[in-house]
Amino acid sequence: MNTTRQRYGSVHGQGRKGWRTFLRPGWVFMILAIIAFSYAAFSFLAPWQLSKDDDIVHRNEQVDAAFRVDPVPATEIFGAGGAVAPEDEWRRVILEGRYLTDDEVLLRLRPVDSSPAFHALTPFRLESGETILVNRGFTVPLDGNVPDMTDAPTGQVTIVGQARLNEQVPGSLPMTDQGYRQVYGINTRQISEVVGVDLGRDFVQLSADQPGVLNPIPVPKLDRGSHLSYGFQWIAFGIMAPLGLGYFVWAELRERRRVRSEEEELIDTPGEVPAAPDSGRDRYGDSRPDHYGRLAKRDRERF
Repeated sequence: MNTTRQRYGSVHGQGRKGWRTFLRPGWVFMILAIIAFSYAAFSFLAPWQLSKDDDIVHRNEQVDAAFRVDPVPATEIFGAGGAVAPEDEWRRVILEGRYLTDDEVLLRLRPVDSSPAFHALTPFRLESGETILVNRGFTVPLDGNVPDMTDAPTGQVTIVGQARLNEQVPGSLPMTDQGYRQVYGINTRQISEVVGVDLGRDFVQLSADQPGVLNPIPVPKLDRGSHLSYGFQWIAFGIMAPLGLGYFVWAELRERRRVRSEEEELIDTPGEVPAAPDSGRDRYGDSRPDHYGRLAKRDRERF
C-alpha cells in the first residue's frame, strides 16, 4: 500500500495545491470583474440614485411650501442683480410693470409633457426699474414650424408667477428662424446679449390665468419616482456579487474534495477494480486521471 501511495502521490498534497486553480485566467478575470462591479455599485451607482432621490424630495418640499404661503412682491425675493436665493425658488411673486414685447425671444423645442414646444421668454420692466425675464408659457407646434405666439399685452399690468433659478449656458448658440430670435436654454446672460437688455440673473415662470400667459407650464408632480428603490437595488447587487463568488469558490472546493475522496478509496481498496466510467472532462474543464486503467494494469502484472 505504501508503494501504491508513493506511485500515485499524496492526496493531501494535491489538496494543498488545489488553491492554484483560482490563479487561472478565468477565475482571476471573474474575481476582478466582481470586485470592480461591487466597487462601482457602492461608490458610484447607488450614491448617484440616492442623490437624485434627495434632490427630488428637496424640490417637492420647496414646491409644497411655496404654495402654502401668499405671493409677495418680487423685490422681496429678487435681491441685488435680480438673484434669487436657492431656498426661495418656486416662491410665488407679484410683478407690477410692463412687458417689453419687442425684446421677446423663443425657447426652442423645450419638451412639456413629452411634447416639444416653443416657450415665449419676454422681459418685464418693473416699476422700480429692474427688468426680469418672464417665461409666459408654451405652444406646441403642429407642423414643425414656429406656431402662432400670442403677443403679450402692452401697458401697465400686474402678474403673478414662480421664482426660478437661472439655467446653465446651453451648448447650442442662439439662432434666428422664421423671423423669431430663438435660444436653447433659459440663461439670462445669454438672452441679455441677444436682446440688448440688462436682465436680472434669475427669472419668473408665469402662473395660469395671468395677463400674457400662453399655455402655463405645469408645476412639477410631487412624487419621488423610483430613484430610492434603484439605489437600494444597486446596494443589494453590490452585496450579492461577492456572495455569489463565495458560492462558486465553495462549490469548486467541494467538487475537488469529492474527486480526491474517490481517488483515495480506489487507491486504498485492494482487489477487483470496478468498471471505469465514461471518460471525459469534468464540469470545471479538467480531465480526471484514469486511475481505473492504471490499477487494472497493475493487477494484471501482479498476477
